[in-house]
Amino acid sequence: MPVSLAQAKLMATDDIDVQVIDEFTKSSFLMERLTFDDVVNASGGGGTLTYGYQRLVTQPTADFRAINSEYTPSEVTKQRFTVDLKPLGGSFQIDRVLNRVAAGAETALQLQQKIKAANAFFADQVINGDTAVDADGFDGLSKMLAGSSTEYLPLNNGVATGYIDLTTVDTKSEALAVMAHIDAWLATLDGTPDAIMGNRKTLALLKYVAAWADMIDKTTDSFGRPVQAYNGIRLVDLGTKAGSNTDVIQLVTRDTDAGGAGGNITGLGDLYAVRFGLDGFHAVSMAGAPLVQTFLPDFDAPGAVKTGEVELGPTAPVLKATRAAGVLRNLKSA
Repeated sequence: MPVSLAQAKLMATDDIDVQVIDEFTKSSFLMERLTFDDVVNASGGGGTLTYGYQRLVTQPTADFRAINSEYTPSEVTKQRFTVDLKPLGGSFQIDRVLNRVAAGAETALQLQQKIKAANAFFADQVINGDTAVDADGFDGLSKMLAGSSTEYLPLNNGVATGYIDLTTVDTKSEALAVMAHIDAWLATLDGTPDAIMGNRKTLALLKYVAAWADMIDKTTDSFGRPVQAYNGIRLVDLGTKAGSNTDVIQLVTRDTDAGGAGGNITGLGDLYAVRFGLDGFHAVSMAGAPLVQTFLPDFDAPGAVKTGEVELGPTAPVLKATRAAGVLRNLKSA
């Protein structure tokens, strides 16, 4: 049956496993909210970790009909997709002398930091993953949504190559104009999303703009952390990439007028909206296999340097319906 990391924690029997799963969920919004559908079996002698699914692309219509006439047929449009599950995580090494000196503290520190790195890497790949760049990985939302009906590009003289400047908003009318774009983008989705994800600069300016119309809500999550929402939709900063201070959703430079006189515009950020669920955006994992595994250093074995590992998966994200997620491009945030 589909599981979340919170549910997987209830099934863990080792204290270390419980602690590790808790760290995964506590330090990552995606790990806390994603459902992992554990349905993939390594069939064919263990050589296949592929999940196939149908993505709903368009919706059917309904209409009146005249007596003695037929309805005009219309069907939902589907597209076949497959995704290969991939393991991710990392390892660390500790000299047995350091373990004696620190009495396990070094192992705990390295384990915790490796979990943070795995969380950051997973979030990065969920957004930016591209199998054309890394064949060992999976495709992320940016690639999944490119060219879709929920990829929202602001207009520039009637052409969808413009941008929205959040840095110059200084009046209520300007703020409402920006919010009209936000709401028009959200209206392309198939329901109210669970989260809007971005980088801290873009989200900070979005909060500022939304404050003009009192559209910002403030609460706390299950871990007591402050949570802010736009019109009831949680705003999530996905943080930085593993091993760096580079944002997962970076500010970039783009030619927003397709080679016109405007030139390249710097400081452009994107926002991603997702609706979590097995009929929307979720992840997949192996059937009957643990979602998170830890391999602690064995300091009783021969050898001076011991290796520990943390691994998530194999797993991959899945978008069952195109309109369950969307991206708003080109928000000038710097």
